Amino acid sequence: MDAKFASAAAAYANAARGLKVPGAAGGDTAGTSGAGGFADMVQDVVGRTVDSSRASERASLGAISGTASLHEVVTSVSAAEVSLQTVVAIRDRVIGAYQEIMRMPI
Repeated sequence: MDAKFASAAAAYANAARGLKVPGAAGGDTAGTSGAGGFADMVQDVVGRTVDSSRASERASLGAISGTASLHEVVTSVSAAEVSLQTVVAIRDRVIGAYQEIMRMPI
């Protein structure tokens, strides 16, 4: 039971590490134009989400063909789920911010 918890925690930690914003630990901040700007950050996060989803699909196909273990499938599907939830949360925040700006009196 402890091994399952440890592997699940490791999967979430790996997913969280994969979603870190470039330049967030120092240096450039998101929202600036040019290299390392908001558009680059969004593109990077979406690209990693697509890669995570593809890895999940490969693991699932591997499990079907008998070359991947159930553990690999669960880990990769969990990572893909976390990535997708992050992208959806960012999308909702961006849409909310846009709607709030549109309601501002001019």
